[in-house]
Amino acid sequence: MTYTRELIRESVAIKHKAQRVAVFIDVQNMYHSARNLYSRRVNFREILRAAVAGRQLIRAFAYVVRTESGEEKQFFEALERLGIETREKDLQVYYDGMKKADWDVGMAVDAVRMANSVEVIVVVSGDGDFVPLVEYLKNQGKQTEVIAFGRSASSRLRDMADDFVDLCENPDIFLLKTTLRLPMKKVKEEGGLSGHDTETVPSL
Repeated sequence: MTYTRELIRESVAIKHKAQRVAVFIDVQNMYHSARNLYSRRVNFREILRAAVAGRQLIRAFAYVVRTESGEEKQFFEALERLGIETREKDLQVYYDGMKKADWDVGMAVDAVRMANSVEVIVVVSGDGDFVPLVEYLKNQGKQTEVIAFGRSASSRLRDMADDFVDLCENPDIFLLKTTLRLPMKKVKEEGGLSGHDTETVPSL
């Protein structure tokens, strides 16, 4: 599969085969954006392919949430078969019933640690909380690229990145054909496109 730069890239950064690339995937943000915008699941294989863009992949990380039921285990294994390392965090449930699983800090720390080993950092998320990370990496001389759904992504994040791939420009490539069918009550309870929603991803 090849990608037409004019079709899906909002800005143009220098890309060549010798560049070393590290990819950081905010799975919850991707999943909930795809679900709310298209009622479909993300094709992480094609996401990774677009992120690497024919260059040298050094490491790819996916940040995921682990629940007591363990229903997401097969999804994690599918990511690993693609060559994506999973960073897992337990879902925190508080006394008042609130659930939280925030990977922002962990993802940012990993990206900063990897920066000295690569020329390019790719952030797969539309979460505006990553604006300071992208700004910092650019100031360190790193080419910083963002992949996200343009309709739900932070405008500041889009503007800050050296290159932005808008998944909404070609959803048939970046989304699986199967649709998600969730009870309306569940959708209303969770709402929004936040990367911090805590429903785990059931399958790839």
